[in-house]
Amino acid sequence: MKILIVGGVAGGATAAARIRRLSESAEIIVFEKSGYVSYANCGLPYYIGDVITDKKELTLQTPEGFKNRFNVDVRVNSEVVSIDKEYKTVEVKNLRTGQTYTETYDKLILSPGARPAVPKLSGVDIDRVFTLRTVEDTFKIKEFVDREKPRTAVLAGGGFISLEMAENLIEMGVEVTIVQRPKQVFPLLDEDMVSMVHGLLKKHGAKLRLQSTVTGFEKDGESLNTLIENDAPVKSDMVILAIGVTPDSKLAKDAGLELGLKGSIAVNDRMETSEKDIYAVGDAIQVKHFVTGEDAVISLAGPANKQGRIAADNVCGGDSRYLGSQGSSVIKLFDMTVATTGINEKTAKAMNLDYDYVVLSPNSHAGYYPGAKAMTMKVIYEKSTLKILGAQIIGSEGVDKRIDVLATAIHAGVNAVQLKDLDLAYAPPYSSAKDPVNMAGFMIENISTGKVKQFRYDEVQELCQRDDVTLLDTRTKKEVSGGSIEGFRNIPVDRLRDRLQELPKDKPVYVICQSGVRSYLACRMLTEHGFDAYNFTGGYRFYKAVNDERMSSEASYSCGMDRR
Repeated sequence: MKILIVGGVAGGATAAARIRRLSESAEIIVFEKSGYVSYANCGLPYYIGDVITDKKELTLQTPEGFKNRFNVDVRVNSEVVSIDKEYKTVEVKNLRTGQTYTETYDKLILSPGARPAVPKLSGVDIDRVFTLRTVEDTFKIKEFVDREKPRTAVLAGGGFISLEMAENLIEMGVEVTIVQRPKQVFPLLDEDMVSMVHGLLKKHGAKLRLQSTVTGFEKDGESLNTLIENDAPVKSDMVILAIGVTPDSKLAKDAGLELGLKGSIAVNDRMETSEKDIYAVGDAIQVKHFVTGEDAVISLAGPANKQGRIAADNVCGGDSRYLGSQGSSVIKLFDMTVATTGINEKTAKAMNLDYDYVVLSPNSHAGYYPGAKAMTMKVIYEKSTLKILGAQIIGSEGVDKRIDVLATAIHAGVNAVQLKDLDLAYAPPYSSAKDPVNMAGFMIENISTGKVKQFRYDEVQELCQRDDVTLLDTRTKKEVSGGSIEGFRNIPVDRLRDRLQELPKDKPVYVICQSGVRSYLACRMLTEHGFDAYNFTGGYRFYKAVNDERMSSEASYSCGMDRR
């Protein structure tokens, strides 16, 4: 059996290695358009920033290594330009010599990946405008940075690559401006959660030009101007286009294969395309979202590797199935870790799901053990079924393992309340006896059983303007002196029992504390004494992070912060 694979990196290289493990007799040829068959795509920004200093570390496998270990014929700088489905052949162009030739196949796996989205703007061909997708792109940017020593850079876009490049350039002393058409960076996060990312970027000197549309680029001496619609241009020494990626499906389209969302290649759960004996994997394909069941394009290395393995199994006569992608991801930004899985609140709202969520601010490990740091978790679930829809976590230590537990829970069908029952490892340096994931389950159980009612950030402004409610801050006087929400009266939780008579029973009581724990205790106390009590989800720490960011970009709120 002769198997041709178009594209290496995650999906194609994985498929090739898996096929060889399943069949010693198969003839396997991999065609890779770039000069590198398997490289650490996600590590490219860190080479530019000198975090990874040896360019060889970016190469996970070489053509020679593939040949020696797997007996796979890897042909780099080779572009497959057409597919003849009827005769089961492909035409290949040697990009070094310009010559073309034909190869036959019994099975064909397409792993062309995605290409950077480059809008049709004036000036995109200026030599100081870069994209970052391949190793060659990386070396080009690295050589420019080392040679020209740029002092300023514009990053067009606010996704993974843009944010990682922002961190690396800032650490090198480059002044960075992020220009983004939406009103936030990192679209996987909800607006409330992303406020912490905005704050961190600004803290490190990044300038954010949000809700700004790039219309083109023009030279300005040794610099260039990024032109902004209805706004002043941004001058810089270099520009990196990181607007996003587009499935590289031209080869499949020209061959008449069925396409899907955003021009991606349509496949079934066996990774089979609409044409017999042709499979497709990786960033170029359409998948089912594991949580929603809807069609999606999710460009991540983990899914691409799994898809490559599944395609290989089926090429070799197996029956492996891809269950879908849920978009689990994590990114490092300076001393912050940002992680997500499943869908966010924006998506749940757009799908008209009957959802709810909790926000909590637990420590990364036991508070009495030195070095504990707070994280912010948002867990979204469906009210009627308690199905976990998604989660977002921002913090430093321990974020990655909590998002992985939640991602596993989603995949395994654990419901939101059952999070409380997970038996997770505990030792003071690593966790608390009640792990943050368990705490999310406790909170959701309390809400779903009616033991506590909650209110959220976006309700505070309206509540502050009402006279038929009682607003209560249960933190200590010292905490309140460092900042509070105007209109909230202060009664520390430890004094509340003795001062219940100060609160009118005919008004609902909305309670806040620093993290949500003491206000929950206060709500239970108030409820037991006949009050109608509501707990603020996330606590004052979360409120302040969101409000500070919004106030820095918007005019003012009628219910403002008391910044004593």
